[in-house]
Amino acid sequence: MGETTWNGVRERVKTLARADKAQQVFGAWGKYGGTGHRFHLADPLSEAEVSGAEAQWGISLPADYRAFLLEVGAGGAGPGYGLTTLSRSDAGWLWSDPGGGTVHERLRVPFPGGEESVRAQAEHERKEPVESDFEDEAAFDVAYRAWLKDDERLSDWFLSGAVCLSHEGCGYFHWLVVSGPQCGQVWLDERPGDGRLSPLGQFGFADWYLDWVEKTEAVVRTAHAG
Repeated sequence: MGETTWNGVRERVKTLARADKAQQVFGAWGKYGGTGHRFHLADPLSEAEVSGAEAQWGISLPADYRAFLLEVGAGGAGPGYGLTTLSRSDAGWLWSDPGGGTVHERLRVPFPGGEESVRAQAEHERKEPVESDFEDEAAFDVAYRAWLKDDERLSDWFLSGAVCLSHEGCGYFHWLVVSGPQCGQVWLDERPGDGRLSPLGQFGFADWYLDWVEKTEAVVRTAHAG
């Protein structure tokens, strides 16, 4: 990414906090659940801190997201209910998790994505036990519990090599791929609503975040005009 990608972005977000007097922006003010990010950005991280997080988890963060952490902030204001925040804890460097399920130990595992994950999901769904195939309810319950455990393991595998970025509401989450061929892409997980885990076209982190800033500025301008 060019050095000017994030120029002025932190200031633009701070301006939105003052400008959204009507509290029109979804996720910012706690009107629809959560506490609201209130356009607050965590402090940026240092080069040593970002490098430390990368070393801990054995990854190289996408350049645009890495620059964001260094120049704009470690998390906070952003799409949906706001960005997860990268911070140091007793367990080392962790991304705050709004429920998306970032599995830090699997961040270095290549993200499956694409046709591979669709094929695996379809195969798993075909194996879902049907009660009429069993002699009694107890046998069905045993088989169904085993299938659900496989479902949890498959879900963890789907999200290997990815960091949960934000909660969009209704159990939908945006993810940033940090390992594998799709590294740098932003994906949307709509499985809680019977949707799919799918990429946002060729959107990378900078495209995704700056699109939110521009659209949010438009919402605030429209509210003022009204």
